[in-house]
Amino acid sequence: MAFRASLRLAAAARPASARFYSQAAAVPTSTIGSVTAAQAQKESGVPNPDPAEDSASAALIREHAPYMVATYARPSPVFVKGEGSYLWDLENRKYLDFTAGIAVNSLGHCDPEMTKLMAQQAKTLVHASNLYYNPWTGALSKLLIEKTLASGGMHDAASVFICNSGSEANEAGIKFARKVAKVLDPSGAKHEIVSFANSFHGRTMGALSATPNPKYQAPFAPMVPGFRVGTLNDIAALPTLVTPQTCSVMVEPIQGEGGVHAATDEFLVALAARCRAVGALLHYDEIQCGLSRTGTLWAHSRLPREAHPDIVAVAKALGNGFPIGATLVNARVADKIKVGDHGTTFGGNPLASRLAHYIVSRLADPALQRGVVAKGEVFRAGFEALRAEFPELVREVRGRGLILGLQLSEDPARIVHAARERGLLVITAGTNTLRFVPSLLVSEGEVKEGLGILRAAIKATR
Repeated sequence: MAFRASLRLAAAARPASARFYSQAAAVPTSTIGSVTAAQAQKESGVPNPDPAEDSASAALIREHAPYMVATYARPSPVFVKGEGSYLWDLENRKYLDFTAGIAVNSLGHCDPEMTKLMAQQAKTLVHASNLYYNPWTGALSKLLIEKTLASGGMHDAASVFICNSGSEANEAGIKFARKVAKVLDPSGAKHEIVSFANSFHGRTMGALSATPNPKYQAPFAPMVPGFRVGTLNDIAALPTLVTPQTCSVMVEPIQGEGGVHAATDEFLVALAARCRAVGALLHYDEIQCGLSRTGTLWAHSRLPREAHPDIVAVAKALGNGFPIGATLVNARVADKIKVGDHGTTFGGNPLASRLAHYIVSRLADPALQRGVVAKGEVFRAGFEALRAEFPELVREVRGRGLILGLQLSEDPARIVHAARERGLLVITAGTNTLRFVPSLLVSEGEVKEGLGILRAAIKATR
């Protein structure tokens, strides 16, 4: 009570135009003397200048940062509210969000129906452990399998393991592959897992071992043994890369973190054929590119059946911001997994599973998927216009649907900063790549608005 009272007093001490504390947002603001948004704009010449050192945001960061393990380098805006494709910061400045929580908020921020379901389920049952059944873990698993089969993806999808994140979904896939191989070859010789340069599969030790980036791996070496690295789209190398000792191959149909690089259909078909030839499992990581981000439920839905995976990992959009992940497997995998082989304390809790059930139902809508394709074309047209205007800067446009990359000739950091100060949030990927993963419900008008801001940001950095 005393803490909340102090917050209210601190908020009241700031100029009215700088306050952004409400019961709805429930944001702690324990500082005074911030400049107004209008003053900051006048001084900087941009509509959304990063908060000044004497702002409420800066004071809040100074108060909280010492207590947070510094695993992220964050800019100074403090976001307190979201709606649809927009975010608002502590100074009540509005931003068009083309990051969607890194491809998470596919239905946008604070989807009204999701909010309602969250409140309903929170009053009914949040957690009872995996020692018992609940109605929603099974319902979500059933829906994922049904929608996957109906989408033309993973034609033999059979069952699902529900967990809490993308790293955990991949970790489950790694363990399942090792278990299948151990059943087939108890000697343990068939244990190697192949992944590809520029891939990103997560931060847990197994998933990190499949993420061949020295920046991520070196501080935690040695990695889990038995991982090999290949080159995406190199068909000729597959016979020596994927061998009888391979138990699984992990691949992102579109590498998100690595720079929005797409695996070609020809490569994925050849990769699947090589996996079958040596008895290895094929593990598609669709954590970022799945759940309709490319315009089909799965990025691999366009492939022939012979190229379909044995394992699919999914997370991000599955919870629209609520923590949940899932690993889909076929019977070849599921039949080898026994009670006690794997587990999770929170995975599949009724609250997360009910929300994901609703979200999957929405994302599987063909009308939504057609909209993703159409809005992706609006982005592409805008990017091509930027390439024509700034040929020395914009080199290539990559991706499908609403997972898109703009390859630049230089570090995009200044452009990201200039865009943010003009009210647009974008992120990077790989080397010198701007990444665009907005809400799948972003409107064409919002796309054009964002492209206009991006152009202004580029011009400001020339």
